[in-house]
Amino acid sequence: MRTYFKSSKQFTSALLLFVALATCFSELSAQDSTASAPVVKKAAYAKNTFDGNYLIDNQTVMVPIKGTFEFDIQHRFGTVEHGIKDLFGLFASANMRLGFSYVVKNNLQVGFGASNDRMQVDGNAKFALLKQSRTGYSMPVSVTLFGNVVMDTRAKNASLPIVNFSDRLSFFSEVIIARKISEKLSVQVAPTLSYFNNVEGYYDTKGDIQSKFNNAHVAISFAGRYKLTPGMALMVNYDQPLTQHPMDNPHPNISLGLDFKTSGHEFQLFAGNYGSILPQNNSLYNQNDFTKGQFLIGFNISRLWNF
Repeated sequence: MRTYFKSSKQFTSALLLFVALATCFSELSAQDSTASAPVVKKAAYAKNTFDGNYLIDNQTVMVPIKGTFEFDIQHRFGTVEHGIKDLFGLFASANMRLGFSYVVKNNLQVGFGASNDRMQVDGNAKFALLKQSRTGYSMPVSVTLFGNVVMDTRAKNASLPIVNFSDRLSFFSEVIIARKISEKLSVQVAPTLSYFNNVEGYYDTKGDIQSKFNNAHVAISFAGRYKLTPGMALMVNYDQPLTQHPMDNPHPNISLGLDFKTSGHEFQLFAGNYGSILPQNNSLYNQNDFTKGQFLIGFNISRLWNF
């Protein structure tokens, strides 16, 4: 057998030289791979497009962080058109809703509420589908989906369009598209669809029952917020019905208010035309005409806890 080393010392020296060269080569390779590897940056999204879940009568694009529990009080007084007779609507019949919601996982919120309007209870869900990029234009807007199902719990009687359980149910869904234009200004638009399993009717001259409304109603809302100070903002909202109905077409809604924000509370005070609170009721049944001064005072109060 042929040998290339004359002694064990030569073999040891050669082995040490090989190890040293291999170590240097591996370090150089590691440096090259590190230098050439692309740097993956964590996605940066626009924050606080709006201050909370509500902007007057509409949902905003926002979904709080995971583990957020929210309690809401929403109140609408009567219209101010009767003046001092009912203290500009403060003594008139009012609508109120108590609501609870919880963010069960990132971007997903579920909620429950009860309103004295038609003795209705509602379950709802909200999902942040897309988020606006903080820099550049890779995603110029935020997109959130919202939907609810509402049940009328009133007892059956001859004046209610309730025969089966399904007649008690109505549904609402919308796609909310928003953009934070600057640190002070945010805007959003939301096409909406309301659906009632059963609607009010009337007897025609032949004695047949006719529907006053279509079961499905399409509308669109526009809303914006402008921050006046770190804790106070101006809010505006406009809702336009699109579907034409056989009778009692709903009127548009225009509203204006102020939003006051603290670390755990949000308080909104505003005036508008919508007298109900649940979105499908407002969208289909609103008969307050702002051209006739039929607007009312309302407020929203939200309290948040993080778990």
